[in-house]
Amino acid sequence: MQEIELKFQVVPAQRAALAKAMSTASAVTTRLQAIYFDTPDRRLAKAGIALRLRKEGRRWVQTLKAGSADAMRRFEHNVTLPYGAEPQLDLQRHAGTPAQQRLEEALARAGDGVLPVERFRTDIRRVHRPLRVKGAMLELAFDSGRIVAGERSLPVCELEIELLRGDPRVLLEVARRWAQRFALWLDVRSKAEQGDRLARGISLGQECKAGASPLRRGLTLEQAWREAIRHCLAQILPNASDIAGASHRDEHVHQLRVGLRRLRSLLRFFASESLALDDELNASISAFFGALGDTRDRDVLVATLMPALQLAGAPLVDLPEPAQNESATERLYAPEATLLWLNLLAASVEPPEPAITELDAAPPLPGEVSAAAEPAVSLTDFSSRRLNRWHRRVTGQARDFMLLSDEERHTVRKRVKRLRYAAEFVAPLYPRKRVERYLERLRPLQDALGEFNDLHVAQVAYGRLVGDDGRAWFAVGWLTAQREAILARCAASLKDFAKARRFWKG
Repeated sequence: MQEIELKFQVVPAQRAALAKAMSTASAVTTRLQAIYFDTPDRRLAKAGIALRLRKEGRRWVQTLKAGSADAMRRFEHNVTLPYGAEPQLDLQRHAGTPAQQRLEEALARAGDGVLPVERFRTDIRRVHRPLRVKGAMLELAFDSGRIVAGERSLPVCELEIELLRGDPRVLLEVARRWAQRFALWLDVRSKAEQGDRLARGISLGQECKAGASPLRRGLTLEQAWREAIRHCLAQILPNASDIAGASHRDEHVHQLRVGLRRLRSLLRFFASESLALDDELNASISAFFGALGDTRDRDVLVATLMPALQLAGAPLVDLPEPAQNESATERLYAPEATLLWLNLLAASVEPPEPAITELDAAPPLPGEVSAAAEPAVSLTDFSSRRLNRWHRRVTGQARDFMLLSDEERHTVRKRVKRLRYAAEFVAPLYPRKRVERYLERLRPLQDALGEFNDLHVAQVAYGRLVGDDGRAWFAVGWLTAQREAILARCAASLKDFAKARRFWKG
């Protein structure tokens, strides 16, 4: 069974108003007491699986849930226990189903027969009610309670909106209205994930990096475009949730920016007249990406270049705070961020199949060319042509790189990043070894250009300080001395990359 839902955290100031909105004649209140299980070495959590026994009213239900690359969809298999049955976990209840296969794959990795044991519990008061809207039947569920692991506990206050039947786009539209009305923020972390952290005694989760490309031969360009959005959101949304929840490191912000940059690159790669986000949504992505840039640049200077300067004997000079005073958490917590995520999710949803009419099914008249008869561009042919164009834009700068301005070098760096993200995403369409050999030439070039960019940012930052603090001159001089060596490495890497065999050429 597939579950399609979205979950939102409810801010304290809006809890009373949301509770009032949920108190309709059709609302039902249910106490949900759940026990979550995993092996001592967390094999289920590592596989993205949640296994629980939950008392729903007077009945116990055993459930296995598993995430997917789509933030709205999760696999779910439920088995209701008989009345009066003891809440004992029994893996055989999932026998003969896809849930059994997922369990066996996760539990048999070490081959030692380790079985799941209790890890944590939840005690939730759920107010839920149906919501019938044009094109869909939904359920709203307002959960409040606690997650408990030993002596530790974590409060729960969230709204879930589940699609029972109908068009997923309707779910997103309803979610937009409720998010705006009650200042909700989207959270893709499940209760199981938060309970797992609680049981381990940690508050910070691991930052989410890009996964393997889901692309495959046979997809249309439109399907590949939507896959690209879903693929990038699978990296963006977990990091955004941790940042909004104030449980993050600097690396979460970095990986969020990487995900946004990959999204912008892949949208550009597949762009055509029929495949494009509207201007307002594109502007929102760019503005959000830029707003996180000052924080990232300062973090890089503090983490890498400042220690190098100190080793070189530079006097300590404090860098100014970013021009934007708003923290990353405040930005991700704001309603504008949730609306951006919901709009991107809407763009990733496949439109419903159009109904076939008698006119559609009729053969074309003499001299008329049907749409189906028009030759379609294959995904591989399209990708090869686009890769070739992007490759030439980069290698065309190899001969004159040392003569370029810093702004032009920054453009080369952005093109290299776009080329790498595109090559990694379309890699499943081509022979794996040829793709990897190409990327082995491309990655050192990106690293060298990134190092030069960080050095340039530092030069600008310290250059602004020299008028007020003469100690900054040491940093400016040291950075200037490093500049030529890094530039030479960039030029050499670019010339080496220009010799790389293009994997899409055969």
